[in-house]
Formats: sequence, structure tokens, C-alpha cells
Amino acid sequence: MKIPIATLNQLDQAAFVRLLGGVYEHSPWMAERCYAQQPFAERAALLQAMREVLAAATEAEQLALIRAHPDLAGKAALRGELTAESTQEQAGAGLAQLTPAEFARFTELNTAYTTRFGFPFIMAVKNASKDQILAGFEQRITHTPTAEFAMALEQINRIAAFRIDDLIE
Repeated sequence: MKIPIATLNQLDQAAFVRLLGGVYEHSPWMAERCYAQQPFAERAALLQAMREVLAAATEAEQLALIRAHPDLAGKAALRGELTAESTQEQAGAGLAQLTPAEFARFTELNTAYTTRFGFPFIMAVKNASKDQILAGFEQRITHTPTAEFAMALEQINRIAAFRIDDLIE
């Protein structure tokens, strides 16, 4: 059930962090830092505040946030270790129903990508197909590390936007 932005603005910090702590994967510090920027006039203002918190974070914090994300169709998914949000997003993209050949390709690309960049491939997979995700992998693995770091942060912000849309009216 979505809550109105006015209700969000009335939450104490602990409740605010409980509600929004999973918007950025395993990184409740994002919600903690965003809390002080209340009140938010609308959902877009909340998302902008979260984007600003991420932009102001240190490079080490940004890297830790990127690394907090699971591989797409990876071992964590097989073991049932994904967050509820990631499970739903990956399943919606068809990643829970891969053929053995598709799973092998995702595994190969996950390994190559992580070896090249030092962090997992991040893509907002909501409303994407497994073929679009594979095409993204294949295109982005040719990026420079600096460009891909920036792309990972942008994709994380897109994921956050989807998650905020699911939580806030």
C-alpha cells in the first residue's frame, strides 16, 4: 500500500528509514541522510533529494552501494538471498525463468563484467526483457571504468525511482 507524501513527512527518522531504507539496495544510510531534507512537496522532490545524497557521497560510499547490488540472475538469486525488491524486479524481467543456456550466458557476462570493473553490472530491469538486459551487458562491457561507474550510479537512481513509485503516492 502506497503512503501519501504528507504521511512520509510526518514519520520520525526511524520509521522513515524503515520505509525507505531498501530503496537503495542494502544502504539505509541513504534514507538516513535524506531524512533531514524534509518536508518533501512531492515524490519527485524526495527522489531528487536522494539523488543529491548519492551525488554528495564519497567515491568509496558510492562504490560500496554499487557493490551492494546482486548479480542479475546470479548465485544470490539461486540461493534465494535477494531482497524482496530485487527478487520481484528480476522475476518481472524473466530472469527467474532462464534456460540453462541463458543462465550460462548471464553467468559468463557477470563474471567478465565484474572482472573488468570490480563491481556487478547494474541495470534497472523493471519493464525490461532478458534480451534487452543481455544487450545492455554486451554494450556496456566495452565502456571505460569511469563511464561505467557513472552509468551504474544512474541505473541505481532509476531503480530507486521505481521503488519510490511503488511506496509513495
